Amino acid sequence: MNSSLKSTKPFFELPIYFEIGLRYVRARKKNLGNKKDGFLSFIATLSMVGIALGVAALIVVLSVMNGFQKEVRDKMLSVLSHVEIRSQDGIDDVPALTQILMQNSHVKGVAPLLQTQGLLIHAGVMRGVELRGIDPTAESNVSDLPSQFSNGRILDLRPGEFGIALGSQLALNLGVQMGDKISVMVPDGDITPAGVMPRQRVCLVVGIIDSGHYEYDNSLVLMHWRDAGAMTRSSKPSGLRVRLDDMNIAPQVSYELNRRLPRNLFASDWSQQNRNWFAAVQTEKRMMFIILALIIGVAAFNLVSTLVMTVTDKQADIAILRTMGASARMIQKIFFIQGLAIGILGSIFGVIFGLLIAANIDVIVPAIESIFRVQFLPKDIYFISELPSDIHTEDVLKVSLMAFFLSLLATLYPSWRAAKINPAEALRYE
Repeated sequence: MNSSLKSTKPFFELPIYFEIGLRYVRARKKNLGNKKDGFLSFIATLSMVGIALGVAALIVVLSVMNGFQKEVRDKMLSVLSHVEIRSQDGIDDVPALTQILMQNSHVKGVAPLLQTQGLLIHAGVMRGVELRGIDPTAESNVSDLPSQFSNGRILDLRPGEFGIALGSQLALNLGVQMGDKISVMVPDGDITPAGVMPRQRVCLVVGIIDSGHYEYDNSLVLMHWRDAGAMTRSSKPSGLRVRLDDMNIAPQVSYELNRRLPRNLFASDWSQQNRNWFAAVQTEKRMMFIILALIIGVAAFNLVSTLVMTVTDKQADIAILRTMGASARMIQKIFFIQGLAIGILGSIFGVIFGLLIAANIDVIVPAIESIFRVQFLPKDIYFISELPSDIHTEDVLKVSLMAFFLSLLATLYPSWRAAKINPAEALRYE
């Protein structure tokens, strides 16, 4: 009858070193009878919290920097084009060149451009600006400027009327409103007996632009390219603006176009035009990663001290296990599992906490600004006024693996030291 009884042994049983290692992680004074267990558990918890805070801080900072880069890039590209074709002598046959560019499957829109520097004068106030001559009917093919007019319309920039559209911050600084007249001066001058006189024209403000990008809102002026050509004595646009179906392939498309276009034409993409800014952001991101990774490194050193204290306190237990037949390798595995469990749990909690903060940064930051009445991103200093967040899976994995690797390294010495304990020496004074 006994042979028909089913075994009560569980289907899956953890190795003994695994159970002991996890037991040391959750050790308490009340369940092990050792007065030091509560303190050791407290130190282990601090190590876990340190790792979690480091992981969370790194995820949040990387997500915010990714969001900052994406937000500024998108705002830039709502005003800029993905690729620009330039010529010092001007473009003679715009329709023919447009047809050539549209043969590329990635090109979605082309529009003429005549760009120069200018000076606005109104009520005794002068501002240097970027004067951009465009074709209002084709501009929607290459940028989001038509939808960014807070007052007026882009189609109000009609040739021959010398109407202009100003960035919102520029209009505010000049004290200009819709319907006001303003003097526009270009560097190209006329030679007179008194010397070279800059060309100047009184223009009518027919639009206000609010792109959300402070730099452009404070310096951009639009007018019809034929009016800009009349002021600069140029009958041809100086370039073409090109929009692609994917902005990330702009460098490759620009390279291909430079191989196919005539030598008097040169193609440049948005990453080349803003190379210094994006390089600075990438450098800052790398430095912040290194600096905040030190938090995880400090937590890993704390984990080493925690395990060393545990090994010292558990010498009698180690000696008893050795006399019962446990090998040095098994003892090493016990403390290896303990340290690894602390590191993994800290990493998991840190990832969860970091993702929660990063995903709700748009709610947390305004609440802090409202409570303490501060502004983290003033619009006149930074490109944007709100703190964005963009969580990248590769960043989360990179941080998690780094925390796991440091925890793994932190367990090596304490577990090796535990395996070297001599049972006779450990039990001498017990």
